[in-house]
Amino acid sequence: MDETHVSQVRSFNRHVTRRIGALGGDYLGRGRPLAESRLLFEIGAGGADVRELRERLALDSGYLSRLLRALEADGLVACVQSADDRRARRAMLTRKGVREHGVLDRRSQAFARSLLGSLLPAQRGRLVAAMAEVERCLRASSVEIDVEDPCNTDAAACFDAYFRELAARFDRGFDPVQAGAGSVTEYAPPHGVLLLARLDGQAVGCAALRASGRGIGEIKRMWVAAHARGLGIAQRMIEALEQHATGLGFHRLRLDTHHALTEARALYVRNGYREIERYNDNPYADHWFEKRVVRRSGARREVART
Repeated sequence: MDETHVSQVRSFNRHVTRRIGALGGDYLGRGRPLAESRLLFEIGAGGADVRELRERLALDSGYLSRLLRALEADGLVACVQSADDRRARRAMLTRKGVREHGVLDRRSQAFARSLLGSLLPAQRGRLVAAMAEVERCLRASSVEIDVEDPCNTDAAACFDAYFRELAARFDRGFDPVQAGAGSVTEYAPPHGVLLLARLDGQAVGCAALRASGRGIGEIKRMWVAAHARGLGIAQRMIEALEQHATGLGFHRLRLDTHHALTEARALYVRNGYREIERYNDNPYADHWFEKRVVRRSGARREVART
């Protein structure tokens, strides 16, 4: 990794935290630090489950509890038992909290306008474009990819979303039974693997690998949620699958895909998969691909963690 890149990231972090007032205890002139103000804003008018807040903001449970107690002491927040799960708590804004939320929103809007207003028009355009790109890249860096149990609820939710999308995009609909989807246990060790991608604690993608013959693995259920596309998740998952393939004893990987899935075909071609003759009787497949895989050094982070 280029050390000048690391230095630039650190410099950027120092400048931004100072410029937005993250270092003081009077964020936006409301007498409380940024962390409390951000938590108040995230709870919002509709409230939020404490567990969801912890995952969304990546906060330690103890620290989140201290922040909530501070907001409760100021009469801005009340924590109540969740109606859906009696073991869970839900944070709600009080009437005072709703008013404070409005003040924070207006002051945040004014701060953003003042930041842009101090720049020339061309500079404003560059800053906004750069901010959009930084946000996109930071979101990409927040994605975590891990090996998971194919029978867990997050995996099932991803599979269901994947099947619904195929049914909507295919001209003849989609039935997983006709497609020969098989049992999800095929994606469990020692003969297979399932990867789930998570963003802010939510499962946003999946990719599976199963045995398909001696020394041959088959890639299945490669899917990324629409709102998480463009973050390089599919690329990371296919690289991770290839690393796991060698560990499972596969030296060739195969897959099939439908003509409507142009993005998927482009991904496979870009990664060195070549089109081959039909190798199965999947009625929804129009294209079949194969690639010989070898173990690579310097595997990505998600492979090392799985």
